[in-house]
Amino acid sequence: MADTESHQLQFKRELLKTLPSLRAFAISLTGTHDKADDLVQEAVVRAWSRQDSFELGTNMKAWLFTILRNEFYSQMRKRGREISDAEGTYTEQMSVHPNQIGSMDMKDFMTALNKLAEDQREAIILVCASGFSYEEAANICGCAVGTIKSRINRARGRLQELLGIDGESDYGPEPHIAAVLRHTVSV
Repeated sequence: MADTESHQLQFKRELLKTLPSLRAFAISLTGTHDKADDLVQEAVVRAWSRQDSFELGTNMKAWLFTILRNEFYSQMRKRGREISDAEGTYTEQMSVHPNQIGSMDMKDFMTALNKLAEDQREAIILVCASGFSYEEAANICGCAVGTIKSRINRARGRLQELLGIDGESDYGPEPHIAAVLRHTVSV
């Protein structure tokens, strides 16, 4: 037990003696005193937690400099993968609506869709959901293109009425997120 305490005391003395050199090296790597102090702190914490792997009598300064250098490069690699987003602009773009809200919205939409007149429902499903052109939908339904356009227009109006939608802000993302998305799309 006394041997372990002696080892820790000697380790601590060597470590403290090396701190000024370690800090100077950290400043040369980071370029700023505050980042250097953080880097030195990380290196000292790592060294302290691994003091059992250090052999007294070997070069403590070289060992600590290696730890500090490795920590610096680890932080640099990490920063290379990170994006600076102080205002949260990028973070807001990555947000996703909770599934339960989408499920409830879809259920409401299906209920409203089923309340449409059959010809309107058929037209809106062919063009808006299935991706057919107005001409293709008119051929499938055996009517004029203008009739399909009219049915779709009436169907959209009726769906808005049934769902209580007055404008774009009534569906999709929350209003502030919708604004970010509109800005992103227009950029």
